[in-house]
Amino acid sequence: MKTRSLPIALIVMGVSGCGKSSVAQALTERFLKAGLSAKMLEGDEFHPSANIEKMRSGQALNDQDREPWLTRLNLEIRAALSEGQFAILACSALKKKYRARLAQGIETPLWIHLSGTFELIEERMKARQHEYMPAALLRSQFELLEPPEEAIHLNIEASVNHLAEQVFTQFMSRP
Repeated sequence: MKTRSLPIALIVMGVSGCGKSSVAQALTERFLKAGLSAKMLEGDEFHPSANIEKMRSGQALNDQDREPWLTRLNLEIRAALSEGQFAILACSALKKKYRARLAQGIETPLWIHLSGTFELIEERMKARQHEYMPAALLRSQFELLEPPEEAIHLNIEASVNHLAEQVFTQFMSRP
């Protein structure tokens, strides 16, 4: 397999509960196993406390709520890239304009869109413990979602390791 000279950002996106964090972690491990320097960024860890409290109370975030969060994530991606690391971000990135903000000043990020049925993702959300994202907000995420045109699209019915391997293989075979 060829290696790339410059690291890029890989952004694992989709609605809450689709497995972004798990796939991003497995993908990061796959990069490291291949001897590539990679840093995983968990988007949830960068939410301002006001966003967390709003979601915890069952209220969906609006564009204004998301702006400082997206700005911070963009800075984190750029910092990892400037250190020579692949930046692997788990982030909902639901709207086209959110993705544009995340990608500002970043050359050719690779979008990985995880998708599944509402019923499957709702079932997974109800079975997990999340600090502040209730399953009741899932419908609002589906309503906001603008699937990316240029992305690796993956169905979450496959295992996390299979999804990560698919992304890694597709990534490494790109020109």
